[in-house]
Amino acid sequence: MHPRSLAGLAGALLLGLLAATRPGWAGGDRVVVELFTSQGCYSCPPAERFLGELAGRADVIALEFHVDYWDDLVYGAAGKWRDPFSDPAFSDRQRAYNMRIRGQTGVYTPQMVVGGRFEAVGSRRDAVERAIARAGEAAPEVEVSVAPGPGGYRVRLAGNGAARGGVWLVRFRKTATTRVRAGENRGKTLVNHNIVTEMRRIGEWEGARRALVVPAPAAEAGWGCAVIVQAAGPGPVLGAALCPEAGEA
Repeated sequence: MHPRSLAGLAGALLLGLLAATRPGWAGGDRVVVELFTSQGCYSCPPAERFLGELAGRADVIALEFHVDYWDDLVYGAAGKWRDPFSDPAFSDRQRAYNMRIRGQTGVYTPQMVVGGRFEAVGSRRDAVERAIARAGEAAPEVEVSVAPGPGGYRVRLAGNGAARGGVWLVRFRKTATTRVRAGENRGKTLVNHNIVTEMRRIGEWEGARRALVVPAPAAEAGWGCAVIVQAAGPGPVLGAALCPEAGEA
């Protein structure tokens, strides 16, 4: 990760594997939708607008991952554009998904991965909606809920399935507007939503109770976070929840 991804981390996050959900906790069944995109990609803005719509839905956790393999592509006289949000770790994540889901080493943008199980062209709304419906048919294997805690958040996980996986803290910038000065989108003003800046493993889900303390981002205007439990691979998402907004507790 870039050093800027670690900015703003402070305090502690208490991870307790408990079943009950109490007032002040954010949880619920949500489908994780990941858009792999780039500001250098001419066909990506429609998918980015769609992700912005999905970000407002109560049944979805919408996340935007900016890949880096467009950064060095030269588009004729328009030159090349380095996406300020790109990260090679996100390109690696997309490649791993494509190997597991499609059995292919090749990647493309815009691509949406839904629930860690399905993929579709990010601008094909019908295909994405079908994938969201499929991913939401079954109850999550791990119930995730998040509440404010001293200097960060408390996370509760509960489940009795056999699945195992990692527990991840995902931090994202809610919105950003960029005037693109070069590349395929030269002259356009792009608006991006839920732009992932950090994805950090904070624990393991092994179907048994345990607790740990890890650094967590302090509440900050214009930023959000989510906690995702995901099988290795990256594999299917087993459960997820958004961190509560300030004042929701």
